[in-house]
Amino acid sequence: MKHADRIPPVLLFLTLLAIYGLTLAPGLTWANRGADGGDLIAAAATGGVPHPTGYPVYLLLARAFQFLPVGSLAFRTNLLSALAAAGASLLVYGLVTRSLPSRNRLAGLVAAYAFGLSPLLWSQAVITEVYTLQALFVALILYWSIFPPSSDEKKSDLARGLTFGLALGNHLTTILLLPVLLTSTLTRQSDSHFRSDCHFDARSLSRRLMGLGVGLLTYLILPLRALSHPPVNWGNPVTLKNFGWLVSARLYQDEVLALTLPSLWERIQSAAALLLDQFGILGLVVGLLGLILFFRPSPLYRNTFWTMAAFSVFAIGYATDDSFVYLIPPTLCFAVWIGMGMDGLMEMISRRYQKLGWATGLIILLYLFIVAGGHWPLVDASRDTRAEQFGEMVMTQMPADTLVFATGDQAIFSLWYFHYALHQRADLAVIAADLLTFDWYQETLKAAYPSLVVPGPFPFPETILFANPGRPVCYVEYDGQALIQCP
Repeated sequence: MKHADRIPPVLLFLTLLAIYGLTLAPGLTWANRGADGGDLIAAAATGGVPHPTGYPVYLLLARAFQFLPVGSLAFRTNLLSALAAAGASLLVYGLVTRSLPSRNRLAGLVAAYAFGLSPLLWSQAVITEVYTLQALFVALILYWSIFPPSSDEKKSDLARGLTFGLALGNHLTTILLLPVLLTSTLTRQSDSHFRSDCHFDARSLSRRLMGLGVGLLTYLILPLRALSHPPVNWGNPVTLKNFGWLVSARLYQDEVLALTLPSLWERIQSAAALLLDQFGILGLVVGLLGLILFFRPSPLYRNTFWTMAAFSVFAIGYATDDSFVYLIPPTLCFAVWIGMGMDGLMEMISRRYQKLGWATGLIILLYLFIVAGGHWPLVDASRDTRAEQFGEMVMTQMPADTLVFATGDQAIFSLWYFHYALHQRADLAVIAADLLTFDWYQETLKAAYPSLVVPGPFPFPETILFANPGRPVCYVEYDGQALIQCP
């Protein structure tokens, strides 16, 4: 690669990191539906296990970032999201430029900025969550499905399988990309078309499955962490039953494809509106041109179309309030189509007016930045101090030796962050009232607070209070404002 060719991707990476840095949450945050951040940060910091599916690969990386000598513990973990989002955008740039015969770097930049500045990805890049890391893995899987990481076929197969296994170790929705991993083992064609005379390559498949299996070994860290009895220990996955409950996300399975037909139609409309919001009307038009007018039968289109369809169906059919985050991979795919459309549009215009083709590309790029300016206040987490203020308030106001019964993810996970990760107020017993019905949580409480009596088999706040006479009690919740009751 020439030195001049390195300038666009470096510029892309640095500008996105700068934008993410300016809007990054400085500490624990609830911005952009980031309530799970306290759980993930506390689990990573204490050697614990977060909510299903456990996210072992994310845990390992988050813990590594927590050793950085900058900012608060939450800030360091937030940095992982920003870096992963910038890395995913960089891969989009490479995916587009290497797929184009023209190697159109401006089209690659348009695609990469379209994705990197999309409010959906941007909103997750400034908080602690697993979704930008998943975007990075999705981008890498798509990239390596077309451009092998090595000229050695054996090494490439192992690397592809390992990447897929590690991606599964970050989020189970990676399973939707299994056809992308396996498709190229069905043929060894020399051109870009998927021909009907394809054959099955068992050796290639076995190598990829071997790499996948190695990547999946990361899930073994979950029972190993659970054996140390950490204070954040979802499922206590030390038995096969508990391990299966955790990694299969059984807690959320009832929400999959659970929508009624009217709700499903509303979701489809919302998803379409969300796509328009990511790129604006001009970006949407260019993307559709790339998909329809400038379509070229190739593995790139096949794989991005599959990814778009599979994740869209899952996101639309998953009956939770935050299922929109699963539209990040479709957003990535549409950004690739924007890049293909941009190249085709520039080429078509340049046939008559050479300079106007590049001017069109620059206009679209400028348009994306203008659209991003409108999204800035919506995704900016740099001034969100609600979670920090709430946690500090509770830690400061609680009487000595208080039993603190917390309700709701915002309250529970924030207190876990302050109490377990930052080691504040060791005299308190922070109890997640929502989790008391789970036997694994009862065992976790007993390990975290040896002096606390947890009556079974179905404890309630009242029975715990009765079993621990003489200890003050407070009930804590957050519903737009801090609700603290200490009768």
